[in-house]
Amino acid sequence: MMRRNKQIDVRHALALAGTFSFVSSCAKACLLPFVTLYLRQLGLTPAMTGMVMGTRHFISLVWTPAASLLSKLYNKRRLLINGSLVSSAAVALLLLLPPPADVNTQGNTCNVSGVKVAPTQKLGDGALVSSTPETPPAKMRPEEADSQSNVTPNDMNSAPVSSSTSSPHTVISHQNSSAMVGNHSNAPVRNKSSKMKSKRSVKEENEQTSFDFLGSLNMMDIQHQIFFLVLIIMSVWVFLSAPLEWTVEDGLYEYLDFADASDRHSSTGVWGLLGAACGVGGAGLLVSQLSCLLSARTPRSAVHFYCYAALSVLALPVVFYFPLHLNKKRDRANGLLKAMQLVRGSARALLCAVTTLLVAVACSAVDNFLLWQMQDHGSTELHMGLSLSLSLLSQASFPLLARHVSKLLSPGRVLAVAAATLGLQCFYYSFLWGAWAALPAQVLSCFSSGALWWAVKVQCEDIATPGAERSVSRVYTSLSLHLGGGLGSFAGGFVVQRFGLEWLFRGVAVGLTAWCACLPLLQWKTPLQRRINYSRLLAADASEVSDSESEQEKDWLDKAMDDDRGANNNGRRTNH
Repeated sequence: MMRRNKQIDVRHALALAGTFSFVSSCAKACLLPFVTLYLRQLGLTPAMTGMVMGTRHFISLVWTPAASLLSKLYNKRRLLINGSLVSSAAVALLLLLPPPADVNTQGNTCNVSGVKVAPTQKLGDGALVSSTPETPPAKMRPEEADSQSNVTPNDMNSAPVSSSTSSPHTVISHQNSSAMVGNHSNAPVRNKSSKMKSKRSVKEENEQTSFDFLGSLNMMDIQHQIFFLVLIIMSVWVFLSAPLEWTVEDGLYEYLDFADASDRHSSTGVWGLLGAACGVGGAGLLVSQLSCLLSARTPRSAVHFYCYAALSVLALPVVFYFPLHLNKKRDRANGLLKAMQLVRGSARALLCAVTTLLVAVACSAVDNFLLWQMQDHGSTELHMGLSLSLSLLSQASFPLLARHVSKLLSPGRVLAVAAATLGLQCFYYSFLWGAWAALPAQVLSCFSSGALWWAVKVQCEDIATPGAERSVSRVYTSLSLHLGGGLGSFAGGFVVQRFGLEWLFRGVAVGLTAWCACLPLLQWKTPLQRRINYSRLLAADASEVSDSESEQEKDWLDKAMDDDRGANNNGRRTNH
């Protein structure tokens, strides 16, 4: 706990918070936008990639508020932050362990202009077939040939079809079962020998059951084995890294609130966008300058993971001096429940939540598969990094235009314009023709993502009660962003698997355009409920209030004196 007589340096706290936000966002941007490219390099299908990325969103949705609450209850925020940075950096490097499903995939990733075919091919009914060549059958020994020639047709019809990759336990069980059938049909069964054989068969059945799961994994093709391995590692990584942002934000906000400077908390968000722009652009530039392979078994895409680990460790000294405060009087769990009730009680807020959910679904499709589309049209990591960096810089520039936009459009109309602009971007992405073709559409992120979150912020201020602004904002960012991101990742992966990348972006564009056509009508039918913004009233200067009161008293006194003078003058006139 912090004492009241301790001097608080708000500028120093904001500088450390901005530095940490810049470094941590830079670390994430070095890796997360390029993860789907790495999964494609490993040979995963679009549906598998969507499931991996969707699982990441769903784990963040559930685990982030729970871990942040537990760290507050047990006063372990700094320990959680340090542990999250170190452990997530170590687990991220484990994603480099799985080998590619196809040996030719790793070598083809350097020549990105020639990557046109996914490592799996699609059949007519939507099923998938592996493109890895099958192992030719080995030559049989004479003894094995004789033993197979003695098999009767009835035995062949009753015997199960086994593959070359079946486990030895399954083979042993088939041999034992055939031997037991032969003994039962040819010779009388003795009591002692039957008991011993029954005990042995029960033991073998138990062993077979215990190795059933491992045997099923061994019988899987290499593509599904890599998928499950990547899914497990990604889940562990999200479990360790997800609580970092909320925990840091809670500690900083309570520190500034203790110093009566909580209104300056939002100034650190710009540094996060700038750090992400530097991270994604710098990582793309660095990787594009390297050779195709760093070593015999290490592709150059591993540099993304190394950069993430290095920047995460670099943020540790900042955490050591980072200002954290614990206010046990604040109950964040009840705050989120009250915020959800506030959103549910306002029709305009519900429309804003639905719009944010749909935009999050569209953004997940863009984030997961835009780089695949760019790669198919000849883009390298340099083009991808600079394109994403321009998008983030454009999004960060919207607050400079917010004052002029608010004079022309209401927040509800800005919300519709933001969703329509994102739909226009997605429609443009479906017609890429070259390496730099995606660059002009990224400038529109100022009026899509930037305008959207500005409108959401205004909506949060309109419906929030004093002290609940952050909780309402987290309802939008958590339920809408992570829930929409998870749903969009799963659905986007299956759409790409079935119809292709172009139709994914076109379908998203059509869906957003249809919603934008209905949104103004729904807003017109919805009554506008305005609440008194108590935080603005409390933030008003006392001198202004006193001046206004003195002016009102002066106006009332002048009016009374004028009325009195007018009455006296009328009385004098009547006397005359």
